[in-house]
Amino acid sequence: MPTLHVAHSPDSDDAFMFWALAAEKIDTGNRRYVHELSDIESLNHRALRSELEITAVSFHAYAHVANNYALLPHGASIGDQYGPRLVAKGNVPSNVRESIRGKRIAIPGELTTAFLALRMYQPDFEPVSTPFDKIEDVILADEVDAGLLIHEGQLTYAQRGLERWLDLGEWWHSETDGLPLPLGCNVVRRDLGDDLIKLISKDLRQSIVFGLAHRSEALEHAMQYARGLTKADADKFVGMYVNDYTVDYGDRGREAVYELFSRAAKLDLIPSDVPIEFVDDSALI
Repeated sequence: MPTLHVAHSPDSDDAFMFWALAAEKIDTGNRRYVHELSDIESLNHRALRSELEITAVSFHAYAHVANNYALLPHGASIGDQYGPRLVAKGNVPSNVRESIRGKRIAIPGELTTAFLALRMYQPDFEPVSTPFDKIEDVILADEVDAGLLIHEGQLTYAQRGLERWLDLGEWWHSETDGLPLPLGCNVVRRDLGDDLIKLISKDLRQSIVFGLAHRSEALEHAMQYARGLTKADADKFVGMYVNDYTVDYGDRGREAVYELFSRAAKLDLIPSDVPIEFVDDSALI
């Protein structure tokens, strides 16, 4: 019986999509899954070391681990006209791009796609790596000029008196003729072999589909990781990042991935030869 380690962030959307797998609601044959929860930047660095068989990573990190990991065709966090939000004290300036030039900005990690997208928007700023759940605190303490929010902070910043200066998902949508912004993905280590990889892909896809079909139960489980969100806001957040793109990227989602990597490579922000390979589990669906 193979024991497989699957790692993801301790946030409500990942908890939602992995609930059925963790609660053994689906038949995984002789495959046993051990779940590990850690913040996304820690998982990005663990993927650099190829420590985990299956893990969530940022697309930015995937550009640096693609030789060892293949993209699962599901489980992605993709923002369609929304995404990481740059927030700060005070009114929104008339020219955000110029206003943040040279400023200290708290980021949730240098391998996050949020950081990559902000560098594509404005490369001239001083990044301050900060735990994602402490970014609002350092803004309010005047330790930085602004902060880049991921996870549930995208919905709660106004409650702490902060203003949204930029939504990177909106910016990306306008820059790319309407493409969504790929943020996070699930990957599987290539050395597991094609047959096992396809079975793993089937199991994880079933978990997402089961959660969406049993939304109330999956949401109840996800509330453990909602970090103070009301149930209504947690439901909204899950809906933002567990949707049709999560079940399968589709042509539009895949186009968005290629576009992100193409643009980032042209700016020398990632390697220029990233092998983008999606696992094909279609025969098992």
